Amino acid sequence: MHRALSAAVLQLLRPLVKVLLRHGMAYGTFAELARKAYVEEGFAHTGEAGKRATVSSVSALTGLTRKETKRLREMDPLEDDASAQRYSRAIRVISGWTSDPRFQVPGVGPAVLPLEGEGSFAALVKDYSGDIPPAAMLSVLESSGTITVGPQGVVLQARAYIPAATPLEKLGILGTDVAELIATIGHNLEAPPGERRFQRKVSNVLVHPDAVPLFREMSNRKSQQLLEDYHQWLSGHEVDTTVEADVRPWYVAVGIYYTDRPEQGEDSP
Repeated sequence: MHRALSAAVLQLLRPLVKVLLRHGMAYGTFAELARKAYVEEGFAHTGEAGKRATVSSVSALTGLTRKETKRLREMDPLEDDASAQRYSRAIRVISGWTSDPRFQVPGVGPAVLPLEGEGSFAALVKDYSGDIPPAAMLSVLESSGTITVGPQGVVLQARAYIPAATPLEKLGILGTDVAELIATIGHNLEAPPGERRFQRKVSNVLVHPDAVPLFREMSNRKSQQLLEDYHQWLSGHEVDTTVEADVRPWYVAVGIYYTDRPEQGEDSP
């Protein structure tokens, strides 16, 4: 079990370290963050087990000294709440644009929206982005290439928000999306069959190179449509805080990813 876990961790860490090296994070910084993650999860794990979490108990669990555990416990959190909020709310805006009939042309798709007024970009942002001002959301989506602004109004250029021009938010995706996948895998390792979450993939090691672009286009198109269907269903089952103030909302997410590379056979270096 230990060897299998070690092999899995090494396989997981290599692409992560590749990203870290590209962005100038040295090992010392990563090691400090790893120690802090051990301490935070140690406190959470002990609490979930119904025990009182103390510096001493978490120190024993993680193998860190009591002094180090206390220091890391008191270290300021590093979350970039602003970037995470912009990312999640930009997704909601685009999803609303592609699924809400008020912002659609029947039989065509997402409409070109005027900046202000009924059925406008401002109305879309007000309904789907919370308290982020329309001008700020316009800037976020325009800088990423998701929209363009022309004489007729705001035009949706991509049906998914990918912060291509905002590297800080792209790194935020690394934190949220990869963490959610790992959390799902971890849950499935322990949960009984009836309580496991959906976690599947399809792959093939004999695909002809000429077919890869065709499959990439097809998978992008079908996956996007599936996610839009999910969004429309979830939007219709949101908590109405005006009449259900005592109901605690639940976070739900479904993620899809795509990858391809040359197959590495037994004789590959």
